[in-house]
Amino acid sequence: MIALKLTQVGNSVGVILPKEALIKLGVEKGDTVYLTDGAGGEMRLSAYSAEVAEEIAMGEEFMAQYRDTFRALAK
Repeated sequence: MIALKLTQVGNSVGVILPKEALIKLGVEKGDTVYLTDGAGGEMRLSAYSAEVAEEIAMGEEFMAQYRDTFRALAK
């Protein structure tokens, strides 16, 4: 585990990723990464993938199309 410190970046807060983490993620300055929810309240950081982005968009479209059905099933 690597401890990271939050730092002020303009009006936002950022985190500096060490070189080892950038290499392991396969990213560099200017690339896009995803921060997603994981099991048990964890957060997961992963590299951008056009394939995954397309799958997420398709899933969101499907969920929007059948929103009422999902609500009915959730009762």
